[in-house]
Amino acid sequence: MVYRPLHNFGRFVLAACAVSLGAASLGAQTTPSTTAPVGPNLSRVDVFLGYSYYGAHGMVKPAGIAYSSVDYGGILSGAYYFNKYVGMEVTLVAHPDGNNDQLYTGSAGPIFRAHMQNYTLFAHANAGGVYIGGPNHNDESGGPTPVYYNPNTWGPTLAVGGGMDYDLPFFNNRFSLRLFQADYRYVHADFGPTTGAGLLGGRANIGAAELSTGIVTHFGSIVPPPPVTYSCAVSPATVYPGDPITVTGSALNLNPKKTATFTWTADGGVIAGTSTTANVDTKNAAAGTYTIKGHVTEGGKPTEMADCTVQYTVKAFEPPTISCSASPSSVNPGDSSTITASAVSPQNRPLTYSYSSTAGSISGTSSTATLTTAGAAPGTVTVTCNVVDDKGQTASSTTSVSIAAPAPIVVKTSNLCSINFDRDPRRPARVNNEAKACLDDIALNLQRTSDAKVAVVGNAGGSEKMGKKLAAERAVNTKEYLVKEKGVDSSRISVYTGTDDGKTVTTTLVPSGATLDSGSWTAVDETAVAHPVTRKHHKK
Repeated sequence: MVYRPLHNFGRFVLAACAVSLGAASLGAQTTPSTTAPVGPNLSRVDVFLGYSYYGAHGMVKPAGIAYSSVDYGGILSGAYYFNKYVGMEVTLVAHPDGNNDQLYTGSAGPIFRAHMQNYTLFAHANAGGVYIGGPNHNDESGGPTPVYYNPNTWGPTLAVGGGMDYDLPFFNNRFSLRLFQADYRYVHADFGPTTGAGLLGGRANIGAAELSTGIVTHFGSIVPPPPVTYSCAVSPATVYPGDPITVTGSALNLNPKKTATFTWTADGGVIAGTSTTANVDTKNAAAGTYTIKGHVTEGGKPTEMADCTVQYTVKAFEPPTISCSASPSSVNPGDSSTITASAVSPQNRPLTYSYSSTAGSISGTSSTATLTTAGAAPGTVTVTCNVVDDKGQTASSTTSVSIAAPAPIVVKTSNLCSINFDRDPRRPARVNNEAKACLDDIALNLQRTSDAKVAVVGNAGGSEKMGKKLAAERAVNTKEYLVKEKGVDSSRISVYTGTDDGKTVTTTLVPSGATLDSGSWTAVDETAVAHPVTRKHHKK
């Protein structure tokens, strides 16, 4: 029997590697990453080529011939990975020996890996067949005819183990150095029935530590599916209570082979929807800013679900606005003006109109009204236009209408009739019967307008001596006639002397409010005129 300490060492390394790799794999499975890992070992295919040492521990029974270790050998394996962690591996190992103990194995099985920064731990287990020869199977008798003991035969083999790779920073990390691969390999060989001479049969159950190192080449890459992302948008983003809101979600990286589930919540209204769109009812929402939350999931993994949030604002109802105008803005007393109110509700609420004025009367309940100025005094009338919406919010505006003062009545004097004094040279200031018609007409005008007055103006001819005196006497005599003969109040008669060239008396009616333009007339001092002469009646 040949026993080497390397066997126990190999088992220790194998156990340590398996435990560390199992812990790493378990951790990776319980807390899967939501981001795609990086590094050269996230390959689809790994090919390993290297040196292998085979430390056998076993013998052929019942002969009791022990196997010895094989110090040189080669290993070739290829692994195909289904995802970041799990794959299938095929391994070919050759341990030739020119003298004894040669074996060749071919096996396949699962492989597991866990990538860390610059390092990759792996574990594998495979089963297959072995082509093995017995110990000392070559003839060493030196006779003319060779005699073989335990010639090569096929048998089953099982291997389990693991190792560690170090990523080489060359060629875009396409290569790794396999620091070690430690496997425990079990081999069973049946060499047939035992014989005393010639062929020597028997069975062998061999446990061996198989240690390898070499270069790993990486091909392809495994890109994990990107995580699901979810974004949402709201329209409109600002509303008034009662206005509808639509929220739309946009999910990326969903698996078309799975059914996605969408849910929505809102803290400012009632939301309804089980797809990528939902509607929010805000009729009972107070003014403020609110948040909508959306959730999409197509599985239980963190990478298969995502959330989104979006905000919207509910504004308080705004009061209406109003402007007011008048057409025309200036009227005569008694005329009318059209009042026009222009009101707007920011929320298009129903509006009701009303009007008031500081004078006159106004009527109307729509956007127009009529101001009537009958009975209103001249000046400015202020009109107030009011509007109220169905929420009780009000607005007012004013406009003004000017009522023009009536044009002043211009009272003018009017010339009445004239009296001639050229018929009686002896009495040139005497009022005779020929003046009766004129004086009656003057009296009649004064009776019709009780507040009117009359101006009596005496004139003298240019050739008359003492013409100014005669002119005064003629005016005073005419007044005297009207007072005594016609009963006219003397205070309503004013006497003047004029500058006309003629023996006449002219009369001017002065209504109340009229201004007498006396011009070049001179008021007569009636007390200075002695013995006014009026007409005398004679018998014929």
